[in-house]
This record gives sequence, C-alpha cells and structure tokens, in this order.
Amino acid sequence: MTTSQANFQMVSDHASFEIPEPEPLVIVISGPSGAGKDSVIRRLKERNLPMHFVVTATTRPPRSGEKDGVDYFFLTRDQFVRMIEQDELLEHTLVYEDYKGIPKEQVRQALESGLDVVLRLDVQGAATVRSLCPEAILIFLSPKNEEELFRRLQERKSETGESLALRLQTARAEMKRLDEYDYVVENVQGQLDTAADNIISIITAEHRRVHQRKASL
Repeated sequence: MTTSQANFQMVSDHASFEIPEPEPLVIVISGPSGAGKDSVIRRLKERNLPMHFVVTATTRPPRSGEKDGVDYFFLTRDQFVRMIEQDELLEHTLVYEDYKGIPKEQVRQALESGLDVVLRLDVQGAATVRSLCPEAILIFLSPKNEEELFRRLQERKSETGESLALRLQTARAEMKRLDEYDYVVENVQGQLDTAADNIISIITAEHRRVHQRKASL
C-alpha cells in the first residue's frame, strides 16, 4: 500500500460524507378561478412524476369530463359537513356557495411515504395551509391578463352574467395577494407545457437546496 492509499484509508476509517436525501415537499398550486389550475395539474400527472396529487373534496357538481375520485371527490353538502364535524379536513372553505376542502389523512400518508404532496387550492386555502405548514411552497398560477381570464371563464359555459362578474371581482382581489407566495407561474393560453415545466423546475430547485424545507402537518 502506498503512502497516499494509507492516508486515504486512515481518513476513510474516521469520516465520510454523503448528500442527504431530499425532504418531501408540500407544494400548493393556487390562483384565481380560471387560471387553469386543473389543466396544469392534469398535465403534471401525465408526466408520471413521483408525487402525490391530493384530491380535493367539493360540493359543487362535476363539470363535463370530470371524474369522481380523480378530479375531485364530489360530495353532498351533508357529507361535507359530516367531514368538518369529524375533523377530517386539513382546511376547508366556502367558495361561490360551494364547499371545498382537503382530506387530512391523504396528505399525512403521502408525506410519511416520502412523496412530494401537491395541493390545488384557492387563495384562501393556500393562506390556511401556509399558517399550518410554514415550510409549504406556494406557487401562484396566473393567466397572462384579465382579458384571457375572462375568456376562459366564458368558455366554461357554466357561468351566469352575475357569477362571471363575481369571479372577476374576486380574481382582482386575489391578484393583490401575490406577495404571500414564493413563486408565480404564468399559464398562457396554448402554452400548458411551459407552465408545467416551470413548476417542475421550481420543485427540482427546492430539492437541491442546501438547507431543506421540512414540511409537517
């Protein structure tokens, strides 16, 4: 054995280094109604990423093409109230006369398994999760401008003139809360893959932090 080999062996006997495994993250994708949260989440799912996408419970009726247990858990009002009473929800809110909420156990099981957890929330829900989990990553998804937001809401064909005006008014108020978020991602019409790529880049960068976030709920 040469001197250099002996010195390396002596050091190896007393010390070693390794890069720590990334901590599982809580990632909140939020933004105003019509920003394209559902579309971006679907595109992220298509990438087969090692993440758990939390399924939100809601009392609103399903839109065309939505599936129960995949897009949302579609519940009656009585079923939702029962979940509130039994403390089964991480957070819940009343939005446009319909309840939405995050089943608590879903999130905890995913974190315990080491998976990143992705939550799709409105601005109120994002603020609630930040208060419960300060280490959560909050990503604000935004349309290019108000005209594009208005067009998307119209294309749903599920809004009355009154409800459309209410959603736009709410969106203006929500945009003013942008500084509560860690990142903003623009979701331009026809550029869904770009929005998804930007979100993946944020998550990748967070996993490369020297001082990792430690999310717990």
